Amino acid sequence: MSEDIEIKKKQIKDELDQLRYEFKIELPKVIAEARAYGDLKENAEYHAAREQQSFVQARIGQLSEQLAQLNDIDLSALPPDRVGFGSTVTIIDEDSDDEITFTFVSSNEVNPPEGKISLFSPVGVALQNRQAGDNVQINIPAGKRNYYIEKLMTIHGNEFEKRKS
Repeated sequence: MSEDIEIKKKQIKDELDQLRYEFKIELPKVIAEARAYGDLKENAEYHAAREQQSFVQARIGQLSEQLAQLNDIDLSALPPDRVGFGSTVTIIDEDSDDEITFTFVSSNEVNPPEGKISLFSPVGVALQNRQAGDNVQINIPAGKRNYYIEKLMTIHGNEFEKRKS
């Protein structure tokens, strides 16, 4: 899994390089060309280029923050056998027997429909430092629910599974 972090860092760095080139080289040319058309109040090309420039600048900031977060991760400090950053966890709802799988990601990567959540979410807080085989009660908007941690794969690549008997 540590190689996953390195791959993610490389992807972010590559996107940052492309965006910085666009921000510093390409967009200034487009803006200068659009300015040459005259009146900026009704210049759609100019306004579109400025909007793109704002978007690129915001994305550079977002990716820079994400890269800093990834650089701050000390893998040796993450538990090899408990839920933590980068872990993928499968839990079973004890009332409905529904199976749900989550992966704990950085705040910039959160995407609940894809099962990517933060350790700072209510589910993340409840599951953090738990192990396969643990029962846990989680407060969700619908109320308190009881879950059983059936599977755990840590960021270290360690896999644990304890089926409920």
